[in-house]
Order: sequence, then structure tokens, then C-alpha cells
Amino acid sequence: MTSYDVAFAAVGVIAAASGLLSVTTRHVVHAALWLVVSLGSLAGCYLVLGAEFVALVQVLVYVGAIVVLVLFALMLTRAPIGPNREVSTSPTHRVLAAVLGAGVTALLCAAFWPLVREAPPVRREETHTSALAEQLFGTWVWPFEVLSLLLLVALVAALAVSRIAGAAEDAAVEEQLEAPAQDVEPA
Repeated sequence: MTSYDVAFAAVGVIAAASGLLSVTTRHVVHAALWLVVSLGSLAGCYLVLGAEFVALVQVLVYVGAIVVLVLFALMLTRAPIGPNREVSTSPTHRVLAAVLGAGVTALLCAAFWPLVREAPPVRREETHTSALAEQLFGTWVWPFEVLSLLLLVALVAALAVSRIAGAAEDAAVEEQLEAPAQDVEPA
């Protein structure tokens, strides 16, 4: 076991733990921040594997753009920051989800264990950034463009939802302010 293996395992454990925390926390903002840690540590995994370009793209696209978009959408839509009773699930559902997740994990481990046990040692090959960039922006350019369009649509939708919600709140406040003024009779 080399130091690369130890570093990869350590960063992988951080990525898995923070990913688990991002989906189990009851605070939406905390979930977004745990997502930052998870995606950042995934970039660390890419660095340990020697794919610096992919790590940079991971940080720029996912940590930089998507998480900022999520936080921006949360602020625009005035989503509740703390735990919300309307979207909470019962303890039975949480236990069922944990059992289901553990079952899927056990099945995946059972399927991949023979591959790991019989696999030859991994050879680390030299990667070239130009070949990777050619694949990423040549072959996979359309998925990147669709992703950017999807992010733009999500941002516009968050802005539209916040405007509709803001107008409804303003109208309700105006109604409350006008209601007492109508009930008062001059003496």
C-alpha cells in the first residue's frame, strides 16, 4: 500500500461522509455546504489519481457554479433555512430509507467484491491534459452545453418563483395594512 493509496482512501472517506451528511441534514444551507465539501474532496480524489485537469473542472463547474446556483436559488426563493415540518418525513420512513440504502450498498459490494479481489494491481499511466481536453470538449461538448442551458433555466426559474412569491407576500401585507384602516370610524 503506497502513500497514494492512503491519500486516496482518506479523501474518499471524507467525500463519502460529507455526501452522506449533505443528504441527511435537516438544514438546507448546511446540506449545500456539505455538498461543497463532498465535491471538493472528489476533486482531491482526481488530484491523487493524477488528473489535474478533471480536478480543476470539478472545482470550477461543480463547486463553483452549481453550489453557488443552489445557494442563490435558496436565497431567491426564500426557502426555509431550518427544519420544516411540512417536508419532514416520519421516523419510519427514515428507517426504511436507511435499510434500503444499506441493502443497495450490500448488493453493490457483493457484485464488485470478486472484481476487486481478482483484479491485477493498478498501473498508474501518464495522462496528458491535451488528450483529456480533446475528449472532454470534443466528444462531450454537447452534454456540457446542455448542462449550461439547464443551469440557466434553473436560475431564471428561481428568479421567477421568487418574484411570484414576493408579489403574493407584498399583496398580503398591503391587505393587512388596509384592513384596520377601514374598520376605524371617525369620532
